[in-house]
Amino acid sequence: MKNIGDYVSLAAIQEACETLMPVVHRTSLIESATLNRFSGAHLHLKLENMQRTGSFKLRGAFNKVAHLSDEALSRGVVTASAGNHAQGIAYAAARRGAAARIFMPKQTPKAKIRATVAYGAEVVLAGASYQEAYEAARMDCRTNHSVFVHAFDDNQVIAGQGTVAAEMLAQCSDLNTVLVPIGGGGLAAGTACYLKSVRPSVRVIGVQSDHAPAMYNCFHHENKSANRQTPGIAEGILVDCPGERTVPVIQRYLDDLVTVSDSEIAQAMVLMLERSKLLVEGAGAAALAAVLAGRVDVRGQHAGLIVSGGNADPEELPQIQHMAAESVSKVGTL
Repeated sequence: MKNIGDYVSLAAIQEACETLMPVVHRTSLIESATLNRFSGAHLHLKLENMQRTGSFKLRGAFNKVAHLSDEALSRGVVTASAGNHAQGIAYAAARRGAAARIFMPKQTPKAKIRATVAYGAEVVLAGASYQEAYEAARMDCRTNHSVFVHAFDDNQVIAGQGTVAAEMLAQCSDLNTVLVPIGGGGLAAGTACYLKSVRPSVRVIGVQSDHAPAMYNCFHHENKSANRQTPGIAEGILVDCPGERTVPVIQRYLDDLVTVSDSEIAQAMVLMLERSKLLVEGAGAAALAAVLAGRVDVRGQHAGLIVSGGNADPEELPQIQHMAAESVSKVGTL
């Protein structure tokens, strides 16, 4: 059986911290009296929605691009992304003077597309899902001999994402539980590798959208596919196929993995906007949704919630408010 260091080592995450120090923001870890009252816990929100490029994805993208050789960069960087990794790659490639070509699903929010282009990347809209955009990007790499940077299934990307957990524990040493949104699993794997190396007693719990529960199915050993019916409002974690590198880490080191619905995510988004003045995207609200919907019991604990991104499309806010109003979860009665 592998040891945790056989996946992504503590040393790799610590090196990523050094690499990223001049680039990323050390985002705040805040509490809200209202959210604490609703949950019966001390909820510590890690505000990666306030990160440069609007999400934690810059960490992994920059760490990977920083390790590419000049020869590799000269061939151009290609990736597939639902939006946040795209902006991280676009920013990192621009910093190193490399061309970036980003494949994104056709339903990607316009705000994410505009931001990616603004960082200097070429955007190609391909397919109805991340998986279809990924396959198109891989084909483009084979044709043009470009360098592909995976959004989550890469050890240097995972190490970069693990720096979020390193900051959280430094900011609050009392953490009992950390909730992390999961799509392909890069952030969750980095979080687990760090916390289980330095503080094994901290529970690490993944949260996935029930529109794309591929990692949930892997974790709970259920023999079924993601079975996505609709795009969903948490496009940042709607991934059909989790990573080959991330699945073993998550299966072994996560303490639990739960799913949340779109209405629960919408309600968490609206609550964060109204009570904490935080505009977050669907994936960024997933951890709070899991707590407020009772999927994870954190009463009496210090729980860290990774607010993974803030690249929400303002045009979708009326729909999100409507979904939240229709929700019958307990938060609506508070």
